[in-house]
Amino acid sequence: MSVQEMLDKLLAQADATDVFTVSQLTRQARVLLEERLGEVRVEGELSNFRQPGSGHWYFTLKDDSAQIRCAMFAGRNRHVRIPVRDGLQVLVRGRVSLYEPRGDFQLIADQLEPAGEGALRAAFEALKARLAEAGLFDDSRKRALPRWPRHLTIISSRSGAALRDVLHVIERRFPALPVTLIPVAVQGDAAEAQVIAALKRAGDLDTDVVLLTRGGGSLEDLWTFNLESVARAIAACAHPVVSAIGHQTDFTIADFVADQRAPTPSAGAEILTPSREEIAAVLRQRALGLGRALHQELRYRAQLLAHQRARLIDPRQRLQALMQRSDDLEGRLQRAWLHQQRHLTRRLDSAHHALSVLQPARQIASLQQSLGGLLRTLNTSMTRSLQRQQLQLAGRARALQAVSPLQTLDRGYAVLTRPNRQPVTSVKGIAAGDQLQAYLTDGTLAVEVRATEPGGRLLAPLTAQETPDS
Repeated sequence: MSVQEMLDKLLAQADATDVFTVSQLTRQARVLLEERLGEVRVEGELSNFRQPGSGHWYFTLKDDSAQIRCAMFAGRNRHVRIPVRDGLQVLVRGRVSLYEPRGDFQLIADQLEPAGEGALRAAFEALKARLAEAGLFDDSRKRALPRWPRHLTIISSRSGAALRDVLHVIERRFPALPVTLIPVAVQGDAAEAQVIAALKRAGDLDTDVVLLTRGGGSLEDLWTFNLESVARAIAACAHPVVSAIGHQTDFTIADFVADQRAPTPSAGAEILTPSREEIAAVLRQRALGLGRALHQELRYRAQLLAHQRARLIDPRQRLQALMQRSDDLEGRLQRAWLHQQRHLTRRLDSAHHALSVLQPARQIASLQQSLGGLLRTLNTSMTRSLQRQQLQLAGRARALQAVSPLQTLDRGYAVLTRPNRQPVTSVKGIAAGDQLQAYLTDGTLAVEVRATEPGGRLLAPLTAQETPDS
């Protein structure tokens, strides 16, 4: 409905009513504006900016031809990430309304960003470049998704349409898949902490893959999934993560960090779930392979059985062959024994004959007589040899006795030696007072020299007539 149509409706109501109060008129105008226009986006130059102690923002948006008053309350303006000042060209999203106390037409702003690229877009690109440089987008760190997951964990809003779409696809394609939901806020102040905690909790679960999803929205609505903390939590998750955020045209930092991006929540569910047709095709293929393998195994077993059957002999025939073999061996053994017995008998007879020819008893008697003669000859020879040896020993003993100094000592001579047992053979070198040793036939005398007499004659041994006692 255009503004002209709204004015026409107000005039029609005025014709049907006697008179409006000011409050009634402004209230009706506010309701009409809020219901008919709803949420709008307005671009213009910001002016007359002021911020009272309440924290709310009040400013004017204008262009070359018009202007409109705007209000942005504290609960909304704290999400604005740019410095606000007069003269800034901005894009404002909000609701058209009417301030009844003054009757001012105004815009209640919910979102404010620079016109054109926008602050959020600039922040998005800056973070994207930084994380790409850090390697969080590298294909080398992305993990492969399971072909047939055994357990799926979904991180999403409990009441969002995205969750319903995902569950509908799973029910249609792979209803046997167990699903665990970790409910989180997907926008607002609490969303960041809840999504990070959910990713950590999903990493601790016994699951195969994690689906992070939410429905579409504005850049600000999706901003939770453009935060660096959420991106790093996705990268640190212990399981592969599929990001299905917003619509096909929506891209978030989470999409680049996740192991795989899905353009929509439904597409994410389709990526993770095989279709019934695919399952049936795989089962048919495996059934065919199993049938072929079973047929080959049966054919091999049949061939093996035929081969073993051909080798199998009737036990009775085998027993008869063994009995025949036993009889044959017994006959050979008897023949060998008889042959050996005859051979040994011939040898024994030959030995008896040789023994009778040799007559060992006579030979032994003859040898004994020879042995007796040899013994007598040996005894005679030994006696004669012993006598010769005794005679030789006696002669040598007499010769030795003849030259023995002991015989000389027996005739009255003595042997003189110095104290060092060196014999004294001359008076030279002997002086009075020397101590000598005199060896006699029956003992030793200690002699002291009183005087020496060189040139004296050798005295003969004293006879019994010449002893001093005579």
